[in-house]
Formats: sequence, structure tokens, C-alpha cells
Amino acid sequence: MKILRYLIPLMLLSACTNILDKDPIAIYDAGTFFQTGDDALQVLNAAYGPLLFNNDNGNYYWAFAEITSDEAITGGDGSRPGLIELEAFTYTPRTEEFNTFWKTQYEGITQSNLVLDNIGKVEISEALRERYTGEALFLRAYYHFLLTQIFGDVPLLTALVPPDELRQPASSQAVIFAQIIADCERAAPLLPITSAASDEGRATRGAALALAAKVSLYEKNWPKVLDYVAQIKALGAYALVADYADNYGKFTQNNSESVWEIQHANLELGLGNFLNQWWASRKIDGYGFAEVTPAFVEAFEPGDPRLSITVAMRNDDYFGRIYTNSFSTTRFSVRKYIQSDSVVTQKADGDINYTAIRYAEVLLWQAEALVELNRPAEALEPLEMVRARARAQSADPATTLPAITTTNQAELRQAVRHERQVELGFEMHRFFDLVRWDIAADLLPGFEAGKHEVFPIPQTEIDLNPLLVQHPGY
Repeated sequence: MKILRYLIPLMLLSACTNILDKDPIAIYDAGTFFQTGDDALQVLNAAYGPLLFNNDNGNYYWAFAEITSDEAITGGDGSRPGLIELEAFTYTPRTEEFNTFWKTQYEGITQSNLVLDNIGKVEISEALRERYTGEALFLRAYYHFLLTQIFGDVPLLTALVPPDELRQPASSQAVIFAQIIADCERAAPLLPITSAASDEGRATRGAALALAAKVSLYEKNWPKVLDYVAQIKALGAYALVADYADNYGKFTQNNSESVWEIQHANLELGLGNFLNQWWASRKIDGYGFAEVTPAFVEAFEPGDPRLSITVAMRNDDYFGRIYTNSFSTTRFSVRKYIQSDSVVTQKADGDINYTAIRYAEVLLWQAEALVELNRPAEALEPLEMVRARARAQSADPATTLPAITTTNQAELRQAVRHERQVELGFEMHRFFDLVRWDIAADLLPGFEAGKHEVFPIPQTEIDLNPLLVQHPGY
């Protein structure tokens, strides 16, 4: 049974109010609720809930990653002013999307800490205790990563504390990164290498190692990136799928390329992927947000089959309709995470999962680290693995996507960055890549260096917690 099927009875445990001005459910009834292994499993399952891209969560991570980047513009009907502000870099601490996102991530952290603080007292097999502990550690680490990726310095919560102690200053991003890596390293040996079909979507050892690798990438700790990638490869659990499109298909997800995949289900219960509605063209009853920019389309090399899998354009079949230029103000729309109305019961509940980390990205981390260590000849191998998969799917493999052969560090750095853009397009990485490469100000109109590398702490949180200090420029 998938995780999501467990979540419905736990909705009351996933507090929707701000954890800084309400008694957390963890403090309120942990002592009485945590009695059995089933209790522990239910709370652990609830800790997965904030991951979802659904209307209940209001998860606008996609907007922070895409609308602010050079891959997308807002589109739509203007009904979400926060999205318009994100595109123009005119957002403020009062922009609604930030407040919603902040609360949701801390709900996930609170649920994770609830498990970690109580799992030791539950009568349960040691094998299950270890697995539940590993999953909760990973989830806590992942939520903290999302928070520091978006907001920079944020409060670090590693245990359940009384409400008044939740009002604490932000920890530096360096401290948060160190805690994430510590949680991942502790979690990895407790987690299984692979999950049974009944446990699809649960954290695995590879997911924990991959999150540690990603944090090391952000820290520019290139040797550690390579170390974690080597550990991931040594698991023998991952491989690129032959068909790139299988990463975005209902019946081909949770495949060998999936390292960390967030599950969605079309059950008419708010568990579906709302990107199916938010990103779909208004011509097929979507909202049309995140319209594809011409610059993104132009980034693809001639004949690259990933373009047609990622982007819909004129005369394409578009989920049962023929796409015309009028479907988008840019003439291009996103394909990923969109489904035909004939296979979903309601538009906002798609059941295409979001793969937050794919093995292709792991290979590109390896290539990037090797380039930055000035080992370009070695970097060519993982880069070629990613390109070769795409080349094999092209109409003319003999001439399409030729192998990169340069060993010039600057040229190869650009090649790896280009490959990330076209391989991972609209998978919510682009803005953060531009920031960590320190080139966002060069490519994004309105981006101010020294300010827009992080988003503002929500004003509501500062009002509730006087120990929080707003970032410069906001």
C-alpha cells in the first residue's frame, strides 16, 4: 500500500496553523498517542504529507524555481499576484506564497521530530525502529534543505520543544547544511537500498546519500560530492532508463532512475499533483502558469528528443488537442507533469509523481564536481552517459548530440551547465543553479546581486518571532 493511502486519517495531525503561535500536536498529545507501532507508522506517514504538490499544501516551490528563472514566465490570468511578483523580482516579505511555504515545511519538520523523539519508547521490532528513524531523519533533513534553499538562514529545529522555545533566531546556512549532512549520514545505514512495491515513495539509502551529495554541491565541497556519488553508485540500485519520457509517465514512474520521488495519487482526495492544472494551458482548462520561454526552447541542440518531451509547440498533439500558438502567450507550454483529462478524475489531482532527484542528475553532479576539480577528462564519462541516452532516442543518432570531447575546463563547465538545463528542464532546479553558479544577475532581468539569492522571510513569521532578522534588501 502506498504512503498516500495512509495519510487521510492523519490530516488532523498535520497542523495547518503556524507552529510559532499554536501548541504543536507533538507537544499536545505525543505521550498519549505514541503507544504502538501502528501509531508510529501513522505519524511517520503524516510527515510525508507536506511534500505533495497539492492544493491543500499550497506548495509553491515550483514557482520559486521556475517563474524566477529563464525557463518560464507567469502566464495565466493574473489571479495570483504573488506569481507575477516572483517573475518581476518585486516580491516582498508579505507575498503570500512565502508564508504558505514556510509553514508547510515546518509542519513536516515537526512531524519528523515527533517520530524521532518518541520512536524509542514504542514497542516495535528493532528493524522497524531503525527504518522509521532513518525515514524521519531524512525527511527532517529534506524539509530543512528546502527552507534554507529558499530563505537562507532559518531556525533549525532538531527536537520537539515547548511553544515559547520555538521563538529562536535563525541558524546560518552553514550550520543547517552541516545538520542536514549529519542527519543523512545517520539515516543512510538505517534505510533499505530498495523499497518493496508496497513501500514506493519511502526514503531509501540512496535518497539520503543523494541529499548529502546535493548539499555538498551547494557548499562547493567537490571531493565530498564525488564521495557521495561513489557511494550511490556502489548501491547498484540505479540506472538511466532507456526512454527519457518514462520519467514522466503514470505507468513508468518509480523506475531505476528514480532516487527520490514524491508520490501523488488521483483519488479525488487532494492527494494529486496540482501541476496538472496549474501548468496546463488554459485551452485545456488549466491555469496556464509557468509558460515556457523561447530562450529555453532555443537552448536545445537540433534534434534533441528531450525538447518534444518537455515542451509542447505548434501542431503537436497536446493531450488530445492540436497545439496552436494561441495556447500560450509565448507559443510554448510545459508537457511534464501534465495528463489528459481522460485519465484523471479531476484536473487538480494528477497522478504523475515529482522526481526530486533522478540518477541523471547524480551523474551530472559527478561531472560538475570533476570539472571544478580540474579533472575534465574524467568528467566526460558521466556527461556522455546522459547525452548518449538522449542521442539514442533521436531521429538521427549519427549526427544528433555529438559527444563532448573538449578537456578545456571553461568549455566543459559550460557544457555540463547546458546539459543540466536541457536534461532537467522544468524539474525545479534552474533558478537555484543560476544562483549557485553566481550568474543569475547576468541572465535574469530584475535580479539584484546581494539580495535575490534568497527570498524574504515571511513578515508574519517576523511578527511572531522577534528574534528573526530580515535579509538585507527586504
